[in-house]
Amino acid sequence: MASLDENLDSRPLAGVRVLDLTRLLPGPLASLALADMGATVDKLEDPGAGDYLRHMPPSRDGLNGAFVTLNRDKRGGILDLKHPLGPPTLLRLCRAYDVLIESFRPGVLARLGLSHQTLCEANSRLIVCAITGYGQTGPLAHRAGHDLNYLARAGVLGVTGPSGGPPSVSGAQIADVAGGALWAVSAISAALYARERTGKGRVIDIAMSEGALPVAAFALSGVLAADDRTPRGEGYLDGGLAPYRCYQTSDGGYVALAALEPKFWLQFCSEVSIEPSMEALVPGPHQVALIARLEALFATRTRDAWAAVGAQRDCCLEPVLRPDELTRDAHLSARSVFFERDGQVLFRTPLASLDGELAHGTSAPRAGQDTREIWADAGFSAAEIDTLLQDGVVSE
Repeated sequence: MASLDENLDSRPLAGVRVLDLTRLLPGPLASLALADMGATVDKLEDPGAGDYLRHMPPSRDGLNGAFVTLNRDKRGGILDLKHPLGPPTLLRLCRAYDVLIESFRPGVLARLGLSHQTLCEANSRLIVCAITGYGQTGPLAHRAGHDLNYLARAGVLGVTGPSGGPPSVSGAQIADVAGGALWAVSAISAALYARERTGKGRVIDIAMSEGALPVAAFALSGVLAADDRTPRGEGYLDGGLAPYRCYQTSDGGYVALAALEPKFWLQFCSEVSIEPSMEALVPGPHQVALIARLEALFATRTRDAWAAVGAQRDCCLEPVLRPDELTRDAHLSARSVFFERDGQVLFRTPLASLDGELAHGTSAPRAGQDTREIWADAGFSAAEIDTLLQDGVVSE
């Protein structure tokens, strides 16, 4: 079914309608990317807590900043799936959509009479994308988890952290994003393309734990293919090489040196008057002394001074930016990564266009603010919507 602004929108997914039943990060980010490509995304929440990311700190004007970013350019509705009329209402509603994204534990929807098969029977063209921690099948399918758990099971934590220390907890949600949201967007896009040939939708099973595994493909492939048992923190890409590490600068900042190839290492050595040795690019005990030497070297200049070196020399040296510095970064500004809407700084996904049109979209919806419009667009009459509101099946 075409979106309301199909004739005005030339983006690749214009006309595609997405029903988003997810909360927190993976699902909302996936549907945001689809919205940035032109899809009409309708976010449904339950009448209780809804998407509880709304109210988690840090917040501004009562809304979590991440929630505002992840749910811009979507419409918001409320549906009570625990109400006896909730499941049949959703079944009818989903006939008007191309994609349904859900992140319930396996079996939850089925117990409500909304199994994936039932949803697809209600709309044979519907693409159902289920994002879970461990997938729809297997011994861990029903286990609860979060990003850190999925990274642990995927082997990513096993190759992340200093030598002799514990695995490092990332400040970014790698499994949620790379293991869940991005695979979901890829799979949904492929399913939409396949539907053009077959006329049929399908069910997509995204498991964030196994989706995160390719993030560590280089390290894990070395182990699986060559039985490489180099301890964590002593390999090529995990901090074992002096030319591939982060270093503190004289002003307390940090820089990231990634001079892996000989040409980049030679450029760096030339700049700092170090006699180059290709042994620096090979893991081993000799790295300890070289790392100490570079630590002392980087401590002699400020972060900005080292950033200037990276700008002048082709040696893969960059400053480690703090989050509060990103909006002032010249490169990100030139790429229009950030934009302001209703006094809030937001970011576009890489799948959005660069012409600035996102600045003219809508803010994150208030829970239920578009309930009437969503159901009306799906073919419900005004009288039917009034009845659903009176019975408490939907809310606004």
